[in-house]
Amino acid sequence: MYLSLIIPAYKEESRIGKTLETIFAYFAAKDYNVEILVVDDGSPDNSAQVIRDALSAGRTLSPHVQARFIELGTNVGKGGAVRAGMLEATGKIRIFTDADLSTPIHEVEKIISAIENEGFDIVIGSRALEGRKLVKVHQPWYRESMGRFFNLLVQVFVFRGIKDTQCGFKGFRGDVAEKLFSEQKVMGFSFDVEILYLAKRSGYKIKEVAVEWYNDERTTVGALSDSARMFFELLRIRNLHRT
Repeated sequence: MYLSLIIPAYKEESRIGKTLETIFAYFAAKDYNVEILVVDDGSPDNSAQVIRDALSAGRTLSPHVQARFIELGTNVGKGGAVRAGMLEATGKIRIFTDADLSTPIHEVEKIISAIENEGFDIVIGSRALEGRKLVKVHQPWYRESMGRFFNLLVQVFVFRGIKDTQCGFKGFRGDVAEKLFSEQKVMGFSFDVEILYLAKRSGYKIKEVAVEWYNDERTTVGALSDSARMFFELLRIRNLHRT
C-alpha cells in the first residue's frame, strides 16, 4: 500500500459522513493506492453506524481506494485512536487527519512530496508558518492564546524548534510510524508532543509545512478540562521515556 490515511473519530455522527464523502472523492481521482482507516474511539452516539455506512458507500468509488473501520469499544483518547490506526496501517506513507477536515484533504500532497522527494521522515502541518496566512477561519481568541501558551510550555519542558505541535495533520514514513507509535505511552491530546519528542530523540528528519486550516466551532476538545489534562501529560513525557 502506498498511502494510509488515519482518521480518529469521537462523537462525530454529525460530520463524519460528509468528511468521508469528500475524502473518497478526492482519492478516487488519484492514481495511487490508498487505504482509509477510521478509528472510532468508543463514541457514545451513532458515529459507528454512520462510519460503516459512509465507508460502504465510498468503497464503490474506486478500486484503488480501500477502507477499514476500527472500533475501539471504549474511549481511550485521541492519541490511543491514532496509535491504533497507525499500527494497523500498511502504507509506505501514513498520515493522520482530524475528522472535521480542518486541514483540507488536498494538503496531503505537501506531506507526500516532502517525504518522497525531499527525504523527510516526518512532515507535520503547521498553522504558525507564513505569518498564519493559511489559517482561513480562526479559533476564538482564547483558544488561540491557550494554544500559543501550550506551545511555549512544550519549548520549555520538552523540546525546542517546532512552532506548532498540535495541528492534527501529520505524516510519517511507514517504518518510522511503526517504531514511534509502538513506543507511545500518552493516549490523550498531548500524544503529538510525545511522538515528536521520541522522533527528535531518535534523530529523525522532521519538516513543518504551512497548511490551510479552518476552525470548526463544533470541536469536541474542552477548552479548560482537556487543556488541564494536556498540561499534566506534557509534564510526564520526559519521565515516561527516561530509560
